[in-house]
Amino acid sequence: MNSDAMNTPPPHAPRQAWLSLLAQAPRDLLATHAAPVIADHHFEWLRRPETGLAMVRARIANGGDRFNVGEATVTRCVVTHRPANGPATAGVGWVLGRDEDRAQWVASLDALLQVPALHPVLSKAVLAPLAEALAARRAADSARADTSRVQFYTLQPEAN
Repeated sequence: MNSDAMNTPPPHAPRQAWLSLLAQAPRDLLATHAAPVIADHHFEWLRRPETGLAMVRARIANGGDRFNVGEATVTRCVVTHRPANGPATAGVGWVLGRDEDRAQWVASLDALLQVPALHPVLSKAVLAPLAEALAARRAADSARADTSRVQFYTLQPEAN
């Protein structure tokens, strides 16, 4: 395998990135940015929202053996969007918790983002503001946590 093939991101990497962003977006921000956009389009259910449990797994020391941490409640759904001048796209939505609206918004946006004509517009109108807001919230959370950070110093031997 040549070095170009090893450095090329997989073709599904952009979709993974926007699905991750949408799934992590808080409900209020997602409602503000997603609800008006998806109201202009028609979607059909492939799988209605359903809530269930997913096993959360981890690795010892972030690279060792896997173990089960516990279960988390998730809501998922799948929709399809049929644009007038293109093939149908299926969007999936998985979110933590019991929020059917969030799962539907994520699935609907996923379907719309797969339409080449809509992707640039939605990236600018939805994904960019969500990414900025999520980064700002993470920075605020980090700053708040830093105020209670304890600095441990090791004792240095005295030089003779």
